[in-house]
Amino acid sequence: MSVDAWIAFAKGPLFALSFLIMMLGLGRQVALQLYFISSKKGRRLRGVPWKSVARETLSWAVPVRHMQPGTELFTASSFLMHIGIVLVPPLLIDHIVLWEHFLGVRLPALGRDTADVLTLLTIACGLLLLSLRTFAARHRMVSRPTDFLLLPLVILPFLSGYVAGHPGVNPFPWNAMMLTHLLSAELLFVLMPFTKLVHVVLFFFDRISAVYWQLRPGAGAKIAEALYGEEARV
Repeated sequence: MSVDAWIAFAKGPLFALSFLIMMLGLGRQVALQLYFISSKKGRRLRGVPWKSVARETLSWAVPVRHMQPGTELFTASSFLMHIGIVLVPPLLIDHIVLWEHFLGVRLPALGRDTADVLTLLTIACGLLLLSLRTFAARHRMVSRPTDFLLLPLVILPFLSGYVAGHPGVNPFPWNAMMLTHLLSAELLFVLMPFTKLVHVVLFFFDRISAVYWQLRPGAGAKIAEALYGEEARV
């Protein structure tokens, strides 16, 4: 089968299959979390300070006050990388055609220049995070082997997509680079529900310690201080 035929297959049946696996897998993860909260916590949920929980959870969206000394570069790089990951895949004009074809929805499109900047920022931050995990002892100690595998896999669709869309910087045949872009993105679709990438939907569940552990408001900060000292900010 020719490369062009593979591209057509990747844009059609393979995209639909991988996207379905991702949606079913992520939906299952959310359902399990909701079941755990409702079945294991029961009546204790009535005493949860939901407004405080919501404020604390939303504060992690821009985690400035959650930075610990020495992790500023890592946290900032991760935050900026996530902006690109959240915005570029659904809002790039080339992708919107796929969403409209398979889902029947048309999302607003990012400007080409904005998409390029976000893509390059995502690539740069991803490589920086990979370097920090590899060479900085503090981050290497808490990194798992899968972290060193997943980061390149996340970077690859952005890198291959950018190169395929800019012939001036593409040293490879366009169809080979486009096929790499499609297959690497669809591999992430399949991996997402089964790896730490699942935090795309479990992010808020991970942050509601008052629900999971029944901690009182402010208890998380006191625990962090006891473990890491007064400079720790949770």
